[in-house]
Amino acid sequence: MILIRGRAGGTELTGTLYERGERAPSFRGAPDEDAAYVWVCDEFYEVDSGGSTQLVDGREVNLAFESPMPRGFDTREQALEGAKEHVRTQFARIGVDPSDVDLEVEKNGETDE
Repeated sequence: MILIRGRAGGTELTGTLYERGERAPSFRGAPDEDAAYVWVCDEFYEVDSGGSTQLVDGREVNLAFESPMPRGFDTREQALEGAKEHVRTQFARIGVDPSDVDLEVEKNGETDE
């Protein structure tokens, strides 16, 4: 299992990348279990009212969460790039510049990048 974490605006988002042989969560819409890598992470967007309140860059942001959309990948490189892009996109959806997101990849408690 590999954790991909993004930090920006005083908050963070972490998703999980499951490797072949690891049991990824199974639910409707999950990728075929033949996928070598399965990425699972929250998806959210900013709403005018309701949702969950999060402090981002000193301002309150109301977040609405969508069901996680797991994605399958054939190679580790594709999976890591897809995961990083997903994390950057979630921050962009709440008004944070994707280039401001600090990314970290962690496996077995050790940081790769």
